[in-house]
Amino acid sequence: MSRGKYYHPEIERMSRKAIRDLQNRRLRWQVQRCTAKSEFYQEKFRKAGIKASQIKTVDDLVHVPVVTKQELRDEQMKHPPFGRYTVAPSKDWRELHPSTGTTGAPVNTIWSEKDVENITEITARTMWSFGVRPGDIIQNGFSYGLWVAGMSTHYAGERIGCFVIPIGASMTGRQVEYMLNPGSTVLLCTPSFALHIAENLRERGVSPEQLSLRLGSFGGEGGTETQATRRKIEEGLAIDAYDYYGLAEIGPTFASECTAKAGLHFAEDQYLIEILNPDTKERCAEGEMGVLVITHLSREATPMLRYWTNDYARFDSSRCPCGRTHGRAVGGILGRADDMVIYRGAKFYPVQVEKVVRSYREVGDEFLIELTRDENSYAEVCTVVCECLSADTDRTSLEQRLRKDLREELQVTPEIRIEPFGTLERTTFKAKRIYDKRPK
Repeated sequence: MSRGKYYHPEIERMSRKAIRDLQNRRLRWQVQRCTAKSEFYQEKFRKAGIKASQIKTVDDLVHVPVVTKQELRDEQMKHPPFGRYTVAPSKDWRELHPSTGTTGAPVNTIWSEKDVENITEITARTMWSFGVRPGDIIQNGFSYGLWVAGMSTHYAGERIGCFVIPIGASMTGRQVEYMLNPGSTVLLCTPSFALHIAENLRERGVSPEQLSLRLGSFGGEGGTETQATRRKIEEGLAIDAYDYYGLAEIGPTFASECTAKAGLHFAEDQYLIEILNPDTKERCAEGEMGVLVITHLSREATPMLRYWTNDYARFDSSRCPCGRTHGRAVGGILGRADDMVIYRGAKFYPVQVEKVVRSYREVGDEFLIELTRDENSYAEVCTVVCECLSADTDRTSLEQRLRKDLREELQVTPEIRIEPFGTLERTTFKAKRIYDKRPK
C-alpha cells in the first residue's frame, strides 16, 4: 500500500462547502429511507408533525426530534428483539453488536455487509491519522466478541496491512509478554487498562524503553485528553498516546486524534455532528459546550437520526494543524451526563477529579468517588479515594494538597481518603469511578 500523510486525502481535505453539500445529499437519502422503511421513524415524524420531504438540508434537521438510548431500549422491549428502527432487510444483515449495557439494558445494533465495509474504512482512516502504518504489530486490547471496538480495529488493522494480535481486554501479564516478543508497536485499549499495563511493567522491573511500542490509542472511557492521564500513559509506556471515541449505536471507532493531538476528528462525510444545549435542545454556537448529537449519513442497517449521545463536547470546524478539514471535538469528550456528580450545589464530572489526582506523582493511577450519607446528620458526603505509592509519604500533607487542588477544580471540597497502593480494583475494561452508597 502506497499512501502519504492521509488515508483518503480527497475526503479528509475536502472544503467545508463540499462537506456540507455531501452531507445534504446523504441526509436526504437517509431520511427518505428511514421514514419509508421504519415504523419507529414514521411514528416519530408523525408525532413531530413533519414530513421527510421537509428535510432538505442540515439546517432543516433541527425540526426532527432526537433519539435517546432509553427510547431504543423501550422500542426493543415492545418490539423484540431489534425494535422497528432496523431499516435494511434481514438478508443484508451480517453482524450483531449490542452496547455494553453498563448504564442499562444493552441496545442491539446491526451491521449490514456495506456497514462492515464502511466501518472498516472509517476505522482505518482514524488509525492512519494517529500513525499506524503497514507492517505495524497491533496489540488489540479492546474487547472482542459482542463489544464493537475490538472487531472494528481488527478489521481496520488488517485493511492497512498490519500484523494483529487479537488479545482483547484480558491477561495483563500476557500483554506485557507480547510487547516483549514479538514486540508490538501499537497498543489499543482503554486508558485504565493502559495504566494497568504500565503498572505491571514497573512491578516486573521492565523498562518501557525495552519495548518496541511507539504509539497507542485509547478509548471506551474518557481520560486520554486529560493531560495528567496522557502524561502517565506516555511516560509509563514510552509512547505517544492518542484519544479514541466511539459508541455502539453510532460507530465503534469513528473519531480519533491525529498526530497533532488537537481534538477528536469526526468523519463528517459519514456522520453529521451537532452540539445541542442540554436544556433547550437548540444548537450551540461553535466552540460552546453542549451535548453531542450524531446522525448517520450512510449507515444501512440501524441508522440513527439525531442520536442523543449524552456526552458533552465542543465542536470546531476550523482546519486542523494536520491539514484535515473535518471538524473536531477540541479537548475530546468533556464529560458524560450520566456521570455528573451534584454535591453541595456544585456539579462536576469524574474527568475533573482525574485531572487533579493523576497530576500527583506520589499518587497511584486508580481513584474512585464515593457518595454516602452521614448516619447522624443525613447530609451527603462525597469522598475521593486514591492510593499512595509509598508508605513513607506524609499523608497528612498529601491530603491537604489534594483537598486544596480539588476545591479549586470542582468548586466544592470533597473528603479525601488515601489507601495503600494496590487497594483499589484494577480493570481491563471500562473503569467504574462513581460508587453511590447512599440509602435509596
